[in-house]
Amino acid sequence: MPRPRVLAYYFPDWHRDARNAAWFGEGWDEWGLLRSARPRFEGHRQPRVPVLGYRDEADPTQAAVDIDLAHQHGVDGFLVDFYWYDDGPYLSGALDDGLLRAPNRDLIDFALMWANHELVDIFPLADPADRNPRRLKDGAVDREAFERMAAHVVDRYFSQPNYLRVEGKPWFSVYEVGNLIAGLGGLDETVDALRWFEQRAIDAGFPGIHLDAVVWGFGVLPAAVSVEAPERVVEKLGFDSATSYVWVHHVDVDDFEFPRGDLDRLRNTAFAEYERYARELTVPFHPNVTVGWDSSPRTRQDVPYLRGRYPFTPVWDQSPRQFEHALRQAAHFHHRHPTPYPIVTINAWNEWTEGSVLLPDADHGLGYLEAIKRVFGTA
Repeated sequence: MPRPRVLAYYFPDWHRDARNAAWFGEGWDEWGLLRSARPRFEGHRQPRVPVLGYRDEADPTQAAVDIDLAHQHGVDGFLVDFYWYDDGPYLSGALDDGLLRAPNRDLIDFALMWANHELVDIFPLADPADRNPRRLKDGAVDREAFERMAAHVVDRYFSQPNYLRVEGKPWFSVYEVGNLIAGLGGLDETVDALRWFEQRAIDAGFPGIHLDAVVWGFGVLPAAVSVEAPERVVEKLGFDSATSYVWVHHVDVDDFEFPRGDLDRLRNTAFAEYERYARELTVPFHPNVTVGWDSSPRTRQDVPYLRGRYPFTPVWDQSPRQFEHALRQAAHFHHRHPTPYPIVTINAWNEWTEGSVLLPDADHGLGYLEAIKRVFGTA
C-alpha cells in the first residue's frame, strides 16, 4: 500500500486584498477577527494565538516558512481555496505573491480548490438574529465567467512546475457542485462547460484535467447548495475523484451537544459517511481529517453564545492526540479502499477563524504537524 499524499486546505485571507478594503476598510484582514476573539463559555479556547505571529502571507519570505514546516512534517501539498466570481479573482495574493514566489516553492505541490460558494458578510456577523446577512458575492457563475476562470487557471497555474498532477493531469477541485450546476444552467450545460475546460487544458499541452468533487450533504455556509444523490451527479459530470472539506459538512450540527460538541461522535459520523461514499461512488473517494471547528471569531463577541442564534454552532476542539487517532483512521480507510493514488486531505493549514489549524499555536505548538509526521512520515 503506497503512502497517501497528505494535502492541506489553505485559506488565503491573511493578507491585504482590494475587495476586502472596499468592503471592510483599508488594511483589513481576518487577523483582526482572531485578535478580537474571546471565550464565549467556560473552557472555550479563545483567542487562538499563532506562534509565528500575525503575518502577511503574501510576503514570499513568510510563505517560505510555511512551506518548510509543511515539507518537514509530511504535508505534501496545499489545496488552495481559489475564489473567482462573475467579475474575477479574490484573495489571490497569498498564492500569486506569496507561495509562488517563495524561494523554496518546489518543496511541495499545490492545486486549486474552487471555493465557489456564496460569500456573505460574517467578518464578523453584526447581528446573530439576522439569518440573511449581507451578500457580498454570488458563488454561482454563468458560462462566460466560467470560461474566463478556466482559461486563467490553465494559463496561470496548470503550467507551474509544482502544480499537483495525477497521471499527468492537473488536479482541480470544485467545492460546491450544486452552485456549479446552478450557475451554468443545469446538468447538461455543466457537462458541456467542463468538457470545454478540459479541451482548453488539452490544447495547452496537458493530457486533460483531473476533476475532483467536494461532496457533502449538509451545508454549513449560508445558502449553501447541497446536491442530492452525489454519486450519480459526480458520475454524470465526469469527475475523476471525490473528497471532503471538513467533518461538519457530514453531520447535522443541531443534533449535537452545545456549546461543546462530542468530538468522537463527530469524527465517527463523518467517517461513516466516507464509507458510504466509498461504496456508492464510481470514482475514488479520499477521506478528510479535520483539526477542529470553531467559527465564533466571525461573530460579534459581545453577544451571548446561545443555541439557535445563527450562525452559532457547537465547538469541536480536538487535541493533537485525538487528531493523531483520526489520521490513523484515515490510513486504515485507505487500506480498506485502496486506490492507485491515495490521498488524505486535512482541514486545514490555516483556518484560524474556523478553529481548524495545523500551524503552531500557543497551546499545542507543533503538535498537529508532529502527529502527521508520526503517522505518515515524510515523502
